Amino acid sequence: MIKAIMKKFALSREGAKGFIGAVIACVIGDLAFMVPVCLLYYLTNDFLSGAVPVSHYYMYGFGALASLMLIFFTAWWKYNATYFTTYKESGVRRIRLAEKLRKLPLSFFGKKDLADLTNTVMSDCATTEQMMSHYVPQFWGSVISTCIIAISMFVFDWRLALAALWVLPITLAIVAVSKKAQNYFTRKQTEAQISVEDGIQECLDTVRDLKSNNAEKKYLQGLNKKIDRLEGRHIKSELGSAMFVVPSSMILKLGIASVALVGGMLLIGGSLSLITFFMFLLVVSRIYEPLTGTLQNLAAMNSLQVNIDRINDMENTKELGGGNVFNPDGYDIEFKDVGFAYNTGETVLDGVSFTAKQGEVTALIGESGGGKSTAAKLAARFWDADKGRVTVGGVDVKTVEPEELLKAYSIVFQDVTLFNNTVMENIRIGKQGASDEEVLRVAKEAQCDEFVNKLPDGYNTVIGENGSMLSGGERQRISIARAMLKDAPIVIMDEATASLDAENETEVQTALSALIKDKTVLIIAHRMRTVDGAEKIVVLQGGKVAEQGTPEELKKKNGVYAKMLALQSQNA
Repeated sequence: MIKAIMKKFALSREGAKGFIGAVIACVIGDLAFMVPVCLLYYLTNDFLSGAVPVSHYYMYGFGALASLMLIFFTAWWKYNATYFTTYKESGVRRIRLAEKLRKLPLSFFGKKDLADLTNTVMSDCATTEQMMSHYVPQFWGSVISTCIIAISMFVFDWRLALAALWVLPITLAIVAVSKKAQNYFTRKQTEAQISVEDGIQECLDTVRDLKSNNAEKKYLQGLNKKIDRLEGRHIKSELGSAMFVVPSSMILKLGIASVALVGGMLLIGGSLSLITFFMFLLVVSRIYEPLTGTLQNLAAMNSLQVNIDRINDMENTKELGGGNVFNPDGYDIEFKDVGFAYNTGETVLDGVSFTAKQGEVTALIGESGGGKSTAAKLAARFWDADKGRVTVGGVDVKTVEPEELLKAYSIVFQDVTLFNNTVMENIRIGKQGASDEEVLRVAKEAQCDEFVNKLPDGYNTVIGENGSMLSGGERQRISIARAMLKDAPIVIMDEATASLDAENETEVQTALSALIKDKTVLIIAHRMRTVDGAEKIVVLQGGKVAEQGTPEELKKKNGVYAKMLALQSQNA
């Protein structure tokens, strides 16, 4: 049962137990409100039967006080069981999703855009939190408490019980039928929501290009259409909800009318006592109250499954597993007949084999889309190869947990990612706990002093989201300093100096010479000047190794490398 609840509502084991406790609290809370009805029944019976003993007044007074205390206690228990337990579980869910995202392969992120992932972590979690705290336990609690009260009603008089309860199966049938329709409305609304969020984010990211091409007006027109579509989806969802909620609520109210009608006929016929008729009128006025409240949130409850499915889709994605021990025999990187495709039928690498030896610089060159960056990412296990093996020091990278493996890598990407923090802390990410002196040393070697000293607070300047205060070359130098601080045995550089001018490139190359000494270095570059000093060059063309060897060997072959070298010289 606990496992079924965990799967149904994307809960942890403790969360599933908390949900059961919340439903029980809701059942007890609903039943507690029937105690005053029972007291009123016996009090009325006493009045109708004649003189009421004085002791009974004390009994009813004590009973009323006890009922008040019971209602207060059950309400307090219900509040804690539903709200506090749910909020605690919500925190667990968000941490669980964050941990899951940390362990997922990059292929997962390639299939999801940022707005979609953000919507799952923020919006879907928030919606689930609200549903599980305000509506779902209360709904099931009201269903169970209604069934318990219904059984007791049949004990008193089956005829009036049928008159009161015939509306319940019809109402629950409407709830069941509406679920599929509500899920459809919610899916469409979520898609429209993600489209708007994606459009707004894209607009902010590309505002410079939109302005420079006078495309703002046209883009905003398209964005306005997306917003209008979302508004329309909200209206359709509300109307779709009303189609089921209003009839359900009306049918529930018919139960009171049918009890009054049937009871009146039985009372006139003499087959029903006045006190029993009075009791049924009291009970039927209370029995539908919990259900009426939850039915008003029917659409939200039915649509919850869409949010849960999106959360489960993330949680059920296969992680990149592996052991926590990594003891390679050296740090040679070897590709053995490696094949890889991002999507089925779109081969990126096909039978790629080469070795990047420790103490040497191995350059990957070739045409755009030839698989250079993909090969580097496979080496660091950002993805797993579809076939063949990638080994480091003889150890298959698939057998090593990614975080443990990446301790051996310093990586400088072409697209630099910086954080809205100080220059000092952005560099310190390369080695947590590094002293200020260590950070300043590598920053100087990476030629960061030149621009950092011009900032308002030097190395303590907060540089904005993704380093918005800095130029592309300045951001790249910080990334290089970060890699130099980590000082790992394997260095991967993807166009590491592409954003630097000729003078700074020369200075940074000098600093990189110290960084890569006695290490396994894999560089990706288009400029022949960058790779000419490499010990080995691997030319990738169409996802295959076209040729490999030292620069001198490849020049003599007069093949692809020699052709690329000649073209760049000619262009220069």
